[in-house]
Amino acid sequence: MSNLATKQNEEVETKEPFNLLNYRPVKAFLKSRWYPGIFQWIAFAIFSVIVFELVAGTMNPSRNFGTSTTWVLWWPMIPVIFLFLGRFWCAICPFGKLSDIVRKLVGSERPLPKFLKKYGIWLIDLFFILITWSDHIFGIIESPRGSGYLLLILVTMVVATSVFYERRAFCKTLCFLGGLAGNYSRSGALSLRGTPEICRTCKSQSCFKGNDKVEGCPMFVYVRTMDSSADCNLCANCVKSCPNDSIVITPRVPTKELWFLKKPKLEHASLAAVIMGIVFVQNITMLTVWKDILAYISKFTMTDSYNVNFTVAFIISMIIPIILLLGTAKLAAFKGTKQDVINNFTKFGYAIIPLDLAGHLAHNFFHLITEGKAIYLNFFSLIGIEMDRSNIAFGTTSTVQLLQFAIIALGFVGSAYTTYRIGDKAGWKKLWPYYLLMILLTIVNIYIFTLPMGHRV
Repeated sequence: MSNLATKQNEEVETKEPFNLLNYRPVKAFLKSRWYPGIFQWIAFAIFSVIVFELVAGTMNPSRNFGTSTTWVLWWPMIPVIFLFLGRFWCAICPFGKLSDIVRKLVGSERPLPKFLKKYGIWLIDLFFILITWSDHIFGIIESPRGSGYLLLILVTMVVATSVFYERRAFCKTLCFLGGLAGNYSRSGALSLRGTPEICRTCKSQSCFKGNDKVEGCPMFVYVRTMDSSADCNLCANCVKSCPNDSIVITPRVPTKELWFLKKPKLEHASLAAVIMGIVFVQNITMLTVWKDILAYISKFTMTDSYNVNFTVAFIISMIIPIILLLGTAKLAAFKGTKQDVINNFTKFGYAIIPLDLAGHLAHNFFHLITEGKAIYLNFFSLIGIEMDRSNIAFGTTSTVQLLQFAIIALGFVGSAYTTYRIGDKAGWKKLWPYYLLMILLTIVNIYIFTLPMGHRV
């Protein structure tokens, strides 16, 4: 009976997917020169205005259009885009467009160094951690100049890598959003794949190499063997270049990709745990209790230096989820080997991703809802129209909290069900340590969101 059920489940999983490219207008648009170019140039134009305002505009972050657009609108919307559209943002990102322009004009198209190929994902994780840490040490978000200089540093890195290396080397191996985008897109509701039966007999490899009209995959992904959305930007280069109409773009149940991991990687699982710690510290630093925490840490560091005490808190916040996941993996492999612990840590670390996404959304929706009016108020101020600023909130704090609780609850369901599927639908006795971990992380998130939180800008 169980074999029959397994066979039926496999048939459900392998049935022909709903393909958006079967709709002629969608396919025609993705194959046209307008996609993703029209979105890229719009994003590039807005980005240029934002950078100018950050560097040359008012130093008051509450009145700076660049600050409010970047940190009150863009940063909260990024996980929403990853959830519903995968890495679509990466297809239209101004940095990516700049890379394309530089490579076309002066690029040497050298292959990526072996070091970047091997350790790129670790560098991405490191840069994400460093930028998050730098925000609190140097006050990047609260300083329009700080945000502007950060973007200009990233622009310099984009230009440098685009001059020397092929395709989007920066996006693939150095972009601080890369790890976040990859992890969140695995939970996303949209996927691009090749049709195995067609790709198996294809000899052109144009999806990877490109042709005389379109560049090959900018993220070095070979559609024929792709089984993850982590590196797919939905740029549609493969749609344009494939001679056999093999590409399939299909909606899917969020988190589904996490259920069937073929090659889970330690760096991705580690990042999932670290992101949870970063979400915690981002929330805690905005609470009134934060000063008490710093005072407590100062007793051990024997210094009142904010930079030192924050760094200690930051490191502890990242380490705690790692230790919790490691302890859970060890508990689940109580009678197993050391290798079992590492495998469990790597496999089930992915189950934290839905809660990461929920925590990120819940935290940043607070800013979007309670400070959101600043975006258009600052825009009108930019063109010389001053408006009433007595209330910049779209909703009350209680409304925001209810939304946050609902988002965290959905994240828990996503993580718990992902645990169930990664565990091959095993019973409670086998998976209870992971369920317990998800419950603990959920409770901590909900408790933090019950406390009064300060504004970003």
